[in-house]
Amino acid sequence: MEFTKSLIKGKLIKRYKRFFADVKLEKETITAHCPNTGSMRGLLDEGNEVYVSPNNDPRRKLKFGLEIIKSRKNLVGVNTHMANRIAQHGIENNLIYELKNNNTIRPEVFFNKETRFDFLLEKKAQKSFVEVKNVTLFRDGKTAEFPDAVTTRGSKHLLTLIDAIKKGYKTYLLFLIQIQNMKYFKIAKDIDEQYYKNYLLAKKAGVNFLAYRCNISSKKIFIDQKLKIIDE
Repeated sequence: MEFTKSLIKGKLIKRYKRFFADVKLEKETITAHCPNTGSMRGLLDEGNEVYVSPNNDPRRKLKFGLEIIKSRKNLVGVNTHMANRIAQHGIENNLIYELKNNNTIRPEVFFNKETRFDFLLEKKAQKSFVEVKNVTLFRDGKTAEFPDAVTTRGSKHLLTLIDAIKKGYKTYLLFLIQIQNMKYFKIAKDIDEQYYKNYLLAKKAGVNFLAYRCNISSKKIFIDQKLKIIDE
């Protein structure tokens, strides 16, 4: 996925009220929309290098959006709205080995009245649901982790993927790691123990878990490497 407009580099001042981030640019200080409702744990140190996208839509109050934060020498894509676009680009271009060569790719498909998954893939007679989770947490220099806060919604998705298996679907959960230089992935069970338990339950039931790292720059973000998932 290429950014449609050139990103502007700045320095993070602070993020507040979940959706706002004050950023110091070269000649001015601006407030950018923060398109990430998560905790963004470990990313929000004052002075961190950031990249924002300009926006000229007159309907939008804020004229910039926060896209990337540089934390501990690693670029991190923080725009959760980009995650499905990156994943779809990866699926369409066969960058994810396990999800290659589909006949159809349908985004945002309802499984039941309460839950829709990010993608429904069809290949020959097999239908597969794919749920995508954006990953921005890392606490050492090589291991990405999810979640960065307690996620009851995430646990619900795991249990619903199990239900989908019972109805004949193949199911995948793709951890999309928008962090440079990571080598491994694991569930942050110390942050959300219930999510970890449901992860193990889903894995035993046959849900396929994938972790793929992105190549990140101020010009584009795309999937480039599969990572090993560590179970502890």
